[in-house]
Amino acid sequence: MYIYGVLNSDKELFFGPHGVTACEEVYTISCQDISAVVSDSEMVDYTHMRKDRLAMLLVRHQKAIEKIMDLGHTIIPMRLGTFAKDIEEVRCVLACGHSIIKDVFNKISNTIEIDITATLDDFNAALKEAGEDEEIKEFKERLLASPGGVTVDDQVKIGLMVKDALDRIREGYSKKIQAALKSVSHDFKAHELMDDKMAANIAFLINKARHKDFEMKVEELNAEFNEKLNFRCVGPLPPYSFYTLEIKTLNYEEVDWAKKRLGILNDITSKNELKKAYQRQAVSTHPDRNPNMPYAEKEFDEVNRAYKILTDYCAANEQTNQKENAILVKVRE
Repeated sequence: MYIYGVLNSDKELFFGPHGVTACEEVYTISCQDISAVVSDSEMVDYTHMRKDRLAMLLVRHQKAIEKIMDLGHTIIPMRLGTFAKDIEEVRCVLACGHSIIKDVFNKISNTIEIDITATLDDFNAALKEAGEDEEIKEFKERLLASPGGVTVDDQVKIGLMVKDALDRIREGYSKKIQAALKSVSHDFKAHELMDDKMAANIAFLINKARHKDFEMKVEELNAEFNEKLNFRCVGPLPPYSFYTLEIKTLNYEEVDWAKKRLGILNDITSKNELKKAYQRQAVSTHPDRNPNMPYAEKEFDEVNRAYKILTDYCAANEQTNQKENAILVKVRE
């Protein structure tokens, strides 16, 4: 069963054939006072998939979630490619994650996500502005005065200096956009810039009642940066950037390996105990502290992997208070 997200309702709902495959009926499975939005689907490993196929499925995944949102439902998105074996496992996911899911619903009540991108209107003009940086001008003047002339290394250095100056210009635009819009937002999250022409790529979590205020602020920014930046708004969206859920099924063979790797002989009784065990092993395997130890970097990586496995194990136990339950529901980092 493919899971799209979670609703704050236990009603039995049917949304029609809008799944990741066109013929898949999307419907809900409830547990307590929440329900998962699912479709019956063949289990596929999304981690070893061609990028074009993955992109197509991501679009379908998001369209299904946004259609449900458009129908008036508040939905917490689930990570792309989340599957459960059957109805019972879906209900187990909801039961294990009930506390964290309800907490997220409290945080996103009456909110929407709006994504803002800003691109440089004239890239060549921005490059010229970057080239006017005082440090770059002084460096060029020294090169021109040098009897040896301008070498290839000098040209590379100038190129890097211009790129750094351009990055500072883009960062300045992004900070101004954040400062202007955070006053009408609950939260914001800056995403990776996709190319050199992009100056800002920011997701904002806003109250539905302040949607028009937010749009007015964007219009003001558009007027302020006229002929310098082109703005694009995408939304309203579910809170993809802030509260996307993911499911981890713990492998107890890995848990046992992780305990042995950190020198934990019995079951873990507290996060503090786990942290102390990790710190002991981290100190004894850190490459900087042990420069003469063979394979120190590999050992240190194993210690960090073991710590992550056991951190998830502790979180799963806290969710259910049942040591035999191997499902962890958490907000994606």
